[in-house]
Amino acid sequence: MLAEIRHACAEVARRARLVRLNEERLADYARALPLERLQPSYDTRHHYLGSPEATVAYILTLDAVNFGSGYFPQLHKRPGLSGYFTVAVSLKEAFEQDGPLSAEALRDLSVERCATMFGQTHTAGLPLMRLFSQALNDLGSYLLKRFGGSFTALVDAAEHSAERLVKLLLPMPYFQDVSDYQGLRVPFYKRAQIAASDLALAFGGQGYGRFDDLAALTIFADNLVPHVLRVDGLLTYDEELATRIARGELLEAGSLPEIEIRAVAVHAVERLVAVLREGGSAVTAQQLDILLWNRGQEARYKALPRHRTRTVFY
Repeated sequence: MLAEIRHACAEVARRARLVRLNEERLADYARALPLERLQPSYDTRHHYLGSPEATVAYILTLDAVNFGSGYFPQLHKRPGLSGYFTVAVSLKEAFEQDGPLSAEALRDLSVERCATMFGQTHTAGLPLMRLFSQALNDLGSYLLKRFGGSFTALVDAAEHSAERLVKLLLPMPYFQDVSDYQGLRVPFYKRAQIAASDLALAFGGQGYGRFDDLAALTIFADNLVPHVLRVDGLLTYDEELATRIARGELLEAGSLPEIEIRAVAVHAVERLVAVLREGGSAVTAQQLDILLWNRGQEARYKALPRHRTRTVFY
């Protein structure tokens, strides 16, 4: 299943008309990457860490709503925090103050309660909060139906396989991250994959965070990692597409440019992994994703507009 992502994204990159990977820059770019930063730690400043069971509940709950970048310009953000970190910290505080949300609580969570929890009671934030509440309702219902309401039972069912965890999350509609590119089925599964990655980080690769096939993950195709690759000169966008992004124009979910941006970024990092491995560096796409995503928090990347799409997939 994860191999299908790689194959499909490579084919999109081959056909792409609006987004191009600058192959001639791959070797230099790979050499310049700070590989000493490839061992990230779990960020407890912005993320909850409690008992093993509570931490699993937090991560699965967070990744159920780890989307909305196309809505973030309208999100009421906490001072100094991005949209994602606003969401992560709000959920962290809810867990610290009231304990983990049970599957029953998630199933029954109203839009109003969801908006209060994430600090989005203003009108502009409600469209995203409606999507968040539906995503959390779906998670709660799914856990109750398949796993007796237990977050850890879902992770246990993956049997230490990241790919199996991805498959277990896909029955929920908002995890079904698949596009159609001129008749080609292109899966991304961004949030399902990142759930395995987040668990691995939180548990240091042990216990509920042990996945024997973590290296099989691709990058978690969103709107930030492609932006970093573009700013760094590894990706080039068609002039008209670049102008649309600069104007802040929304790209339609599932449109040709939106698919090309995500797919060519996936393929670009796969090529980087191949180049680095040829040079003797045992790196993974997951590690490079975290490195590039964190690089995207720097001011020079934040200062430039990146593509925005209103979608439940990232």
